[in-house]
Amino acid sequence: MPAPAFVSDVGNVLIDFDFAPAARRLAERCPHPAETVLTLFDGIKGPYEDGRIDDEEFVRESIRLTDFSGTVEEFITIWCEIFTENLPMKASLTAIAGKVPMYLLSNTNELHKDYFWRTYGIFEPFTDGVYSHEARCAKPGEEIFQHTIEKFGLDPARTFYVDDLLPNIETAARLGFRTFHYHRAKHAEFEISLAEWRTEQGIG
Repeated sequence: MPAPAFVSDVGNVLIDFDFAPAARRLAERCPHPAETVLTLFDGIKGPYEDGRIDDEEFVRESIRLTDFSGTVEEFITIWCEIFTENLPMKASLTAIAGKVPMYLLSNTNELHKDYFWRTYGIFEPFTDGVYSHEARCAKPGEEIFQHTIEKFGLDPARTFYVDDLLPNIETAARLGFRTFHYHRAKHAEFEISLAEWRTEQGIG
């Protein structure tokens, strides 16, 4: 029987993100206002996150679309410096770190994945992950959840899954996962639910 496992979304669960600072910094280096510059990414953000275009093409197209006047390295820095660590979640996860396998399941892109792995300590207990740009599919579709189940040998009934988006939670619940729909304001409820699951699974 597969062991109990913990699977987490990334954005707005483990780390919060805010593109507003990036918009302001981009606007300082291009002819588009901060209020609208992010809309220029609408046509390429989806293909980038589901793997249809790679880092090089995304950065090249982003610089072209925005008329960004800085370097490639400056653009990448602006694109990535949008996150803050969820410290209450980091503290809560110490209760299961090293006791159960911990994995990530995220709609993300290669630049952000590489950045958050090397930058934030909250990811240290996680051993691996499934990412939309590598799996070539995305949440809330069932395919990426099935891929995660197969890759890590999960038993959904023994797996705790946390995500901030309800459509993703609904897919996970339909597939039999124990789920928690996360929001910062509900962090105390998350701790209670995680503790109940630990007791049910016999995790010390």
